[in-house]
Amino acid sequence: MKQKYFILKDDEQKKLIIKEFAELNKEIFSLLCEEKYDDKAIESAIKKGEEALISKLRTKNMYPPGIYAEKIAEAVIDMYGSREKQSVELHFNDVDLLVKDEEEKIQEVIDEVGGTSDEINEEIGDDFEEDFDDKTPIIKNNSSIKIADDEDIDKDS
Repeated sequence: MKQKYFILKDDEQKKLIIKEFAELNKEIFSLLCEEKYDDKAIESAIKKGEEALISKLRTKNMYPPGIYAEKIAEAVIDMYGSREKQSVELHFNDVDLLVKDEEEKIQEVIDEVGGTSDEINEEIGDDFEEDFDDKTPIIKNNSSIKIADDEDIDKDS
């Protein structure tokens, strides 16, 4: 699912407004949530650090995933650090999040195993027997399965 966050710093009302949109229909974003925050509370959270700001921005109605929350917090910090920026629009795609997560898991496995694919292949080696012709062949058993006469069989299925 694609998501969009519109972040607006309203100096007249002394509020930060975050609107969360999601693509519910193809290329049509629908408003899911709008949250308003007091400027003083946001400035106080920024002074305490990014984690405090993320905690302040997350609410019962709007609780973005960690990676999204970090990007939103960075945008808010930049917005409050600059007098020029009054609004920011962030776009996210859950597919990118899932792909990144899978890439991280694959890298963790590679790091855990250690070595390159060539080194791993060397470790596995070629210790299998190559003279298969000299071995006894597998005997085929052509017996059929027999069903007892007294068992019910569902003929309709």
